[in-house]
Amino acid sequence: MKVIRPFGPTIAKASISESLVNELNDYVDKILKDKIKTLELDYGKMLAGNVQQEFLLDKEFTFSSGWEFFLKENTEKWIFESTNEKVTEFKIIDTWIVRQFENEYNPLHSHGGHISGVGYLKLPDDYGETVQKSKEENFNGNLQLVHGSKNFLSPMALNIKPRVGDFYFFPHYLMHSVYPFKNKNAERRSVSFNAYIDSSIYNSYGKKI
Repeated sequence: MKVIRPFGPTIAKASISESLVNELNDYVDKILKDKIKTLELDYGKMLAGNVQQEFLLDKEFTFSSGWEFFLKENTEKWIFESTNEKVTEFKIIDTWIVRQFENEYNPLHSHGGHISGVGYLKLPDDYGETVQKSKEENFNGNLQLVHGSKNFLSPMALNIKPRVGDFYFFPHYLMHSVYPFKNKNAERRSVSFNAYIDSSIYNSYGKKI
């Protein structure tokens, strides 16, 4: 017997190398010291998050750091594993940093393009306790991916506890949100992207069942 997954979208989990995590964090810390650059790259008005700061990674850094290569390489692996088709076109629409602090959150939303993803660069040591201490699960600071409705053998949501270096790829339409956390002195820092791939792969209409 084997378990198959005939319905619902696939997601992929990859690992950002420690050196690339450090390079991304160094870039962010450098940008934060430059008020003019921070304003130039500000992306908050384009995004759903109720968070302190969101700003773009500039294109030169995205390429030179190897970040673009990481996204492209893992997208190709994910799509091939899911469809047995090879991606020949990969175009980043945007890639950005999200800086989230205590009581801030990202409401349920989806993205544009064809594919999206999020990974983690810096996280709180402690997300705080639940208000009701008896709760078995603590969702503080977690990512939640949502698809469809709950049914037998078909869960509605995937709850993800972030870990530094983890990166998740998913189709752009997949609804997702981030819960607030309780820690006055901590930052939850993530990096996201949207991209286009081959239209012939993305467009599922007209393909044989």
